Amino acid sequence: MSPEENAPGAVMVKILDKEYQVSCPPSEQDALLKSARYLDENMRKIKSRGNIHGLEKIAVMAALNITHEMLGKSQQLNESRHITVQQVKALEDKIDRSLQINRQIEIT
Repeated sequence: MSPEENAPGAVMVKILDKEYQVSCPPSEQDALLKSARYLDENMRKIKSRGNIHGLEKIAVMAALNITHEMLGKSQQLNESRHITVQQVKALEDKIDRSLQINRQIEIT
């Protein structure tokens, strides 16, 4: 990446009808805007339920919900990786056994 691609620029994001100016490298602006939309949607859902009042409390609940979701997906990914590693190991063992059998057949 060139230095220009990493130079932070100001990006305006709107969350619960409030605008925030965020410094962000141009190469990450799309991800920032997507994150802001996701946060805004989550906060609007919490606000629409009507049982939590105050921007700070809504933000904290949204952060907790998003973090819980992220940790759940991270755990699923780790479990998937573990299963994949086991499957690859089983395939490697099967290939090794087949090669050994093939070598024994060639020797005899």
